Amino acid sequence: MKLVTAVIKPFKLNDVREALNEVGVTGVTVTEVKGFGRQKGHTELYRGAEYVVDFLPKVKLDIAIAEDQVDMVVDAIVKSAHTGKVGDGKIFVTDLGQIMRIRTGETGSDAV
Repeated sequence: MKLVTAVIKPFKLNDVREALNEVGVTGVTVTEVKGFGRQKGHTELYRGAEYVVDFLPKVKLDIAIAEDQVDMVVDAIVKSAHTGKVGDGKIFVTDLGQIMRIRTGETGSDAV
């Protein structure tokens, strides 16, 4: 089992969700997060005062999947979240030691 974590631009969420649905992903956890990388934030104007926004809004997706789905899921995220501009995001793939569905007690791939 693998955990795919993707940090993407918020306006790409629907495109990514649709792409994941097309490749058979049945569950995704979405969290609104803030962060920065090479984008380094930006400057905004509020009531005549200029200030720097260091942390930019992003969306984090957590997807637990079987190992044989990793490449397909990563490709779907890359294709649907890509804009070609700095700040498109990152994808992390990590091993999952154990998964358990609380309601039924199922474990492993049955719990996904």
